[in-house]
Amino acid sequence: MKFSLFVHMERTDLAKPHSELLGELGELVLLAEQAGFETAWIGEHHGMEFTISPNPFINIAYLAAKTSRIRLGTGTVIAPFWHPIKLAGEAAMADVITGGRLDIGIARGAYSYEYQRVFPGLDAWSAGQRMREIIPAIRGLWDGDFEFSGEFWQFPSTTSSPKPLQKPYPPIWVAARDPNSHDFAVANQCKVQVTPLASGDDEVANLMQRFNAACAAHPEIARPEIMLLMHTFVAEDAADANRLCQDLSSFYCQFGAWFQNKKPVRQGILEPLTAAEIAAMPQYAPDKMRQNLVIGEADEVIARLKAHEALGYDQYSIWIDSGLSYERKKKSLQLFIDRVMPAFL
Repeated sequence: MKFSLFVHMERTDLAKPHSELLGELGELVLLAEQAGFETAWIGEHHGMEFTISPNPFINIAYLAAKTSRIRLGTGTVIAPFWHPIKLAGEAAMADVITGGRLDIGIARGAYSYEYQRVFPGLDAWSAGQRMREIIPAIRGLWDGDFEFSGEFWQFPSTTSSPKPLQKPYPPIWVAARDPNSHDFAVANQCKVQVTPLASGDDEVANLMQRFNAACAAHPEIARPEIMLLMHTFVAEDAADANRLCQDLSSFYCQFGAWFQNKKPVRQGILEPLTAAEIAAMPQYAPDKMRQNLVIGEADEVIARLKAHEALGYDQYSIWIDSGLSYERKKKSLQLFIDRVMPAFL
């Protein structure tokens, strides 16, 4: 099982400059590269200080100049926010800039907060249908002289300029949860990204079952890779693990509030949650974080990851965004490199 890093610039203190966050992003990715991680993933988000990446291809171009081996992926671009010609061209340029190290993760998007601002009236169903239409469209544009007449996009014969360096195309990953998304990804020869969020190991197993069912339904297609994305933190000792669980509880309560899209947002930061609002989300209590995320001392983390590897996951991505300070993220990542990775060599 390969390891990767899912990482964004994130800010809870408006006094901290974005330029400082950018430097920290580069340092975390360099640390991952030096340790032999497969990929660094950066998603697309708008108007949120806790995930800062309005165009992940810009972040990838920045990181490409600082790195030499690690692959750089969009984890993920939000399909309905892109025209196929624009996405094909920008992705191809990023592949050229990275020297053929680009992976493209594509999703329908998840936050109604973003839908309301970037694409008013969009719902999850039509967003998913747009994702299904954009993937064959960008591949056609990379082939060149491609005309498209779909439900959502129509354009005359067009060729992506530039074309990607990787042949025939950069790997495309689909963020999948329900069985139909898994089936679409496998049928279209895409790799699959999944995350149980904070739902625990039962959901980790369920996501693999959906993927295996999709593979069985398409025996003519070689089994694609599947990546599991989870919040993962290695603690120095039991007290450190308890602090991490408390902090991740706070993060997930905020995460849930963003999805509910009911709290005021000022300068890209969500209004602080009340004690009553936190109590109304018992699924994110610290003990649930300890149970459902991968948080603990090295031996605990190794055991959890070995179980995920045994299920058949090809890549495991450490989701490091958490509201923690840069110093604590780096410390946990270094502990993972020093104490966990050797068990998988």
